[in-house]
Amino acid sequence: MTARRTWTALLTALLMLVGPTATAAHGRPPAPPTAPGPPVAGQTLAWTAGDDITRYTSAPTTAVAGRTTIVFENSTATGNTTGMPHTLTFDVSDPRYNNDVPLNLLANPGDAQGGKYTTEVTLTPGTYRYHCTIPGHEQMQGVLVVTDGGGPDTTPPETSAKVDGEQNAEGAYVGGATVTVAASDTGSGVATVEYAVGGGAYQPYTAPVLIRAPGTYRVRYRATDKAGNTAAEKAVGFTVVAPQEGDRTPPRTSATTEGQRNSDGDYLGRATVTVTATDDDSGVATTEYSLDGGPFLAYTAPVVVDRPGRHTVAHRATDKAGNTAEAVRVSFTVVPGGGVPAPDCPEWDERRTVVVGTVDTGVPNRVTRNRCTVNELIEDEKDWSSRALFLKHVGKVTAGLRADGVLDERESRAVNAAAEASGIGTPGHHTGYRDLFDGTRASFDRWRQVGGGAFTLTGDASMTSSSTVPGMGMLWFPRRTYDDFSLRLRFRDDAPGTGHANSGVFVRFPYVYDHPEEPRPEWVAVKYGHEIQILDRPDGDLYKTGSVYGFDRVGLGGAGVTPKGTWNDYEIRVVGQHYSVFRNGVLINAFDNTGGQEFFPPRPDDPGTDGRRYASGYIGLQAHGTTDVISYRDIRIKEL
Repeated sequence: MTARRTWTALLTALLMLVGPTATAAHGRPPAPPTAPGPPVAGQTLAWTAGDDITRYTSAPTTAVAGRTTIVFENSTATGNTTGMPHTLTFDVSDPRYNNDVPLNLLANPGDAQGGKYTTEVTLTPGTYRYHCTIPGHEQMQGVLVVTDGGGPDTTPPETSAKVDGEQNAEGAYVGGATVTVAASDTGSGVATVEYAVGGGAYQPYTAPVLIRAPGTYRVRYRATDKAGNTAAEKAVGFTVVAPQEGDRTPPRTSATTEGQRNSDGDYLGRATVTVTATDDDSGVATTEYSLDGGPFLAYTAPVVVDRPGRHTVAHRATDKAGNTAEAVRVSFTVVPGGGVPAPDCPEWDERRTVVVGTVDTGVPNRVTRNRCTVNELIEDEKDWSSRALFLKHVGKVTAGLRADGVLDERESRAVNAAAEASGIGTPGHHTGYRDLFDGTRASFDRWRQVGGGAFTLTGDASMTSSSTVPGMGMLWFPRRTYDDFSLRLRFRDDAPGTGHANSGVFVRFPYVYDHPEEPRPEWVAVKYGHEIQILDRPDGDLYKTGSVYGFDRVGLGGAGVTPKGTWNDYEIRVVGQHYSVFRNGVLINAFDNTGGQEFFPPRPDDPGTDGRRYASGYIGLQAHGTTDVISYRDIRIKEL
C-alpha cells in the first residue's frame, strides 16, 4: 500500500468521526461548501488554520447581521505543511449561543479545493461559538459576536402559549393538560424561556408541561433575549378533572398479522396487520399504531408492511374517560416474493435517516401512510429547475407528514433546513439523476451484451442474469462515456440454493471493440476499467462487496451484508481518480486510483492502475456464470 493510500485510509476513518465536508457533523445539516469565488454577500469573514491544533491561525471576532460570505482556508498558503485536516464548525447544540447556522467545513491542503472553501450564510444578532471537531483539536475554538448594525437590542421577545388535551362539555381537561410555550426574538435572539405554576418559582422551560392532577391552574411564562430584555409575564388558566368516575380501566387491544408465508414463517412480499380495540366502560375513543419505533399514528385501516426486513408494530388505545392502554407489540419478518407490487413511490430510498442531497438531517427515514419513506417523497434526485420549486415541494411534503404525525415540528424544521442547505435547484448545482435502466423494454434495449452469459428483462421492472447461458460476460451501456459521476442502482442476490452471486459493476473502461491490446470485448472492461465487486459469500474470493477488484479489498465485515434476496442500494461515485462506494447509504470503501499499483493476486498481462487511469469511460454490469444469478434495477447516473 502506498503512503498516499495509507493517508487516504486514515482520512477516511477520520471522516467517519467528523463527517465529510458536505455531510453533517453529529447529524447536523451543514451549509454546502463551494469552490472559491468572488463574494456576493455584504461582508466576508475569513478563518485560517495551519499546523497548530490549539488555535486557528486567524479568526474574526465581530460581525454585522445579514448575508455573509464565510471563507475557511487550511492550506500550504496559511501555514499547513503536514497535510493536517481541520474543520470550521458552528455549534448548534449549546442554547447559550445562536444555533441557526449549521456550518461544518472540512479542509486539508490535499483535497479537491486545495484546502480553501467559501460558502454563504445569514448571520443574526447574538453570539456564535465555532470550533474544530477533529479529535484532539478541541482547543481550537472561539466566539463571534454579531450585532444588528443599528444600535443595541431593546425589544423583548414575543411569547405565546397553548393548552392541549381532551376536554369535556364544560371545557375542563379530562385526565391532564399539556402547556406548550413558544418564544421568538428578531433582535439578539431568545436566550431563556421560563414558566411557573401558580405562585411557584420560575423554572427553565425545556419541553411542554404536562399537568395531570385535578384542580384549577394558572401557568405563567416569560422569555429573555440575549441582550438581557425580559418579556412581560403572561399566563394561561385552565381546569383539570379526573377521568369519568367508575372507569379507570384502559381499553384492550389485539392484532392479527396475515399474508402468504414461507416454510420459515416469514411473510412473502408483505404482511397486513389488523388492530382491534375494545372497552367495556366508557368506550374506545382512539386507536393508534407505531411502525418500527416511529411516532404513534391514528389507526384507521389495516397496516400494510411490504418492505423486506424485520418489523415491529406497536398498538394501543385510549377510552373516552382518558385511560390509555400500554402499547402491545407484534414482530414479524417480510422477505421478497409473493408477487406483491412495490409501492408507487417517486424514488427508492431506504436509508436510515432523511438525507436531502448530501445533507444528513438525522431524522429517522420512516415509512409513511402511502408505503413510501420520507426520503422517497422528498424527491431530491429529481432534476429540479429552480431552488424555489424544490423548497416549496419540500415544505408541502413536510406539512403533510406533520399533519399525519409522521414528523414532529422539530423534525420538519430539520428537513426544511437541510433542503435550504442542500443547494438543490440552484444554478450550476447538478442534482438530477438520469435513468439508464428504468425497467422498461425501451431502456433495456439500449444496453448490449458482450462475451458469455446474458441478462433478461423480468416482470418486476428488473433485469436478471441468466441461469442457462454459460460463460462470463458483460452487459454495457454503449451510448456514451461519463467523466465524474455518481452511479446509483439496486442489486439483489438471486443465486440458487444457499449460494451467493458473484458480480460487479464496471466503470471508466474504454470502447470495447478494436482495442489494440485486447481483442475480447468483455476483457477490455476487466483489464482497462475498474470492477466494483458484488459478493457477499463468506468464503471464496477475498474481494467482497465494495472492493475495487484486484486493488482495494473490502472484507465481509465491512461489506454491509444484508440477508440474501434483499434489494440493496449501491452508489459508485467517481471524481477525478477518487472512487467512493456506498451500500445502503453507508460509505464502505474509498480508493485513490494513483499510478503504480499492481493487480493482486498477480495476473501476467494486467496493466495495473497505470492502464486504468482514464478521465472518462463506459459503464457495464458483469454476468459471472449460470450459478451467479443477480438482478439489477433502477440504474441511474448523475454527472458531477
